[in-house]
Amino acid sequence: MSFSFTSKLSTFLLIFIFLGSISIVSADFNNEFDITWGDGRGKILNGELLTLSLDKSSGSGFESRNEYLFGKIDMQLKLVPGNSAGTVTAYYLSSKGSNWDEIDFEFLGNLSGDPYILHTNVFSQGKGNREQQFYLWFDPTADFHTYSILWNPQRIIFSVDGTPIREFKNSESIGVPFPKNQPMRIHSSLWNADDWATRGGLVKTDWSQAPFTASYRNFRADACVVSSGKSSCGSSASSGGNQAWLSEELDNTKQERLQWVQKNYMIYNYCSDSKRFPQGFPPECKVA
Repeated sequence: MSFSFTSKLSTFLLIFIFLGSISIVSADFNNEFDITWGDGRGKILNGELLTLSLDKSSGSGFESRNEYLFGKIDMQLKLVPGNSAGTVTAYYLSSKGSNWDEIDFEFLGNLSGDPYILHTNVFSQGKGNREQQFYLWFDPTADFHTYSILWNPQRIIFSVDGTPIREFKNSESIGVPFPKNQPMRIHSSLWNADDWATRGGLVKTDWSQAPFTASYRNFRADACVVSSGKSSCGSSASSGGNQAWLSEELDNTKQERLQWVQKNYMIYNYCSDSKRFPQGFPPECKVA
């Protein structure tokens, strides 16, 4: 009996490892992204690894060649190790213009041994101020971890290693603009923000630790690509066919994971900051 159980367990683990090894389809960075600034501080290595670096002279950044209007986007990042105080690694979706839309991950560096702060925000038609911040339940500098954005007409879900940390729902019915009409590119940058990033600017960047480097791999986008005003998903989101993410929502298990993260790791929520909103919280804060 024990032999049978052990054999089944071993078989299950082998299947799990095998499936895990093929579940990530890595795109070629050379085809998907352009280094947009940094004078050589951003590098694409063999198409499989991208690195951004920051020194006292400059940071660096990249953007996607494609524009997307809804999608499920994954990227693995390994953040600046050691004393990263003053640095910010930003990874986000953004449109153009004065009434832009944006979906943000920002990683605020810290002194060695202190946790990174993961800062999230959502802009719609140029209006943001929807910050939620988290600690992570692992060291994001020790290895690569997957940071994901699910963006469909009903909701935006931020996830880390498949665990949802934040959901921003479409609340247009109560007058809250939602990003749904403007295609966005993926951007990332590593830059110096020691006037605010670490303890409100009290801890400055230690340039003796430079260059600071963040690494990226295993990009994947299941998304509607917009080119010349036309979407690869057709004229409307409903024509997406088999793209289940276009109507995906959190099931009970993921709702529980979301609650676990927000209970144990959320350190700031604009919807709880009564000093900031003495006249009452923004209307989307009332949406369950």
